[in-house]
Amino acid sequence: MSNNKFMEAVIQSSKEAIALEEKYGAHNYHPLPVVLTKGEGVHVWDVEGKRYFDFLSAYSAVNQGHCHPRIIQAMIDQARELTLTSRAFYNDKLGLAEKYVCEAFGYQKALFMNSGAEANETAIKLARKWGYMKKGIADNTAIIVVAAKNFHGRTTTIISASTDPSARKGFGPFMPGFEIIPYDDVPAMEKALSNPHVCGLWIEPIQGEAGVYVPHDGYLKNAAAICKKNNVLLMMDEIQTGIARTGKMLASDHENVRPDLLILGKALSGGTMPVSVVLADDDIMLLIKPGEHGSTFGGNPLAAAVCIAALQVVKDEKLADNANRLGIVFRERMNAVMKKSKLITLVRGKGLLNAIVINDSPESETAWNLCLDFAKNGLLAKPTHGNIIRLAPPLVITEEQIHECCDIIEKSILNFKK
Repeated sequence: MSNNKFMEAVIQSSKEAIALEEKYGAHNYHPLPVVLTKGEGVHVWDVEGKRYFDFLSAYSAVNQGHCHPRIIQAMIDQARELTLTSRAFYNDKLGLAEKYVCEAFGYQKALFMNSGAEANETAIKLARKWGYMKKGIADNTAIIVVAAKNFHGRTTTIISASTDPSARKGFGPFMPGFEIIPYDDVPAMEKALSNPHVCGLWIEPIQGEAGVYVPHDGYLKNAAAICKKNNVLLMMDEIQTGIARTGKMLASDHENVRPDLLILGKALSGGTMPVSVVLADDDIMLLIKPGEHGSTFGGNPLAAAVCIAALQVVKDEKLADNANRLGIVFRERMNAVMKKSKLITLVRGKGLLNAIVINDSPESETAWNLCLDFAKNGLLAKPTHGNIIRLAPPLVITEEQIHECCDIIEKSILNFKK
């Protein structure tokens, strides 16, 4: 096939698209057999023209809905002017984006990267640098305390802090410098952070990939207090929980906790391109000097323009309030379904980040098959850890649409046959 034919090629069927990926792509994902070609708001369409409600939102990257016109317009306008300069030069958009995010979240400095994993890698380096230069930890002995069942990315450094066998098996040796404690365990946190070699506590306010584990009220406040007591940085990964997903701009806002390092990504661009950021104050951020950290694409003018537009949409459309209100409606409906069916054993979540736990073992295919039934009935969701189904629609969803989606989920569960 000539280059021109590649440019003009059109996928004719889902079967063709799946076959191409199977033949030419790495097999590092196990997608539902649905091939999407268009998205708008809360809906996506497959190549055959069937419409679905999107209840994954690209793992919460599409909080503002698919192809939000204001975000797309900002992207088009900037793409016509300048897309990339690298950080070898200044550009006229990065400073505006840095000012916007610093003022929006209440920090003195911002460091833009691309993927969430890059932002977490940045936070690791900042915490270690602070540990050596500010806390006085001996070189190469700093420890970052992490929570079991975490998900912060899949780089070799990050999986060194993971307890997920699928992320770790076959990828060692692992980087030292991490201590793993149970999630939502304050006594374990107290003990671990008392070690003078600890420079950071790295946690998610809700563990999304693990299955939407919501900690007890006060967990984050305790984390902040224990960090302060032991001169340890609180590193909060809000890549999945941030940007209004849980009913407030940040999940940590539910407990009025301000982390020392705030890590954001995903919906920071409304799902249009990879944009991530780490926020901190001067006494942490300015420890990294020129040449010590960076990214060719990090802070590019296209990303900067998109980021401002994406955050302004969240503010203008009051998406945090919508997530909070409709999350309550959604959990009430799911709890009512649980009373009708033994298939669901637990409903949990906050805002529009929710999960249902299926009454089966993680090794079974019940949750997977249930998601296939959801898809047949017009709703897309995906299991995590075998028997947990995460349910996280775009935050632009309406109450009428929430009830329509709950009807689909209820119908699928009540009619499900193993």
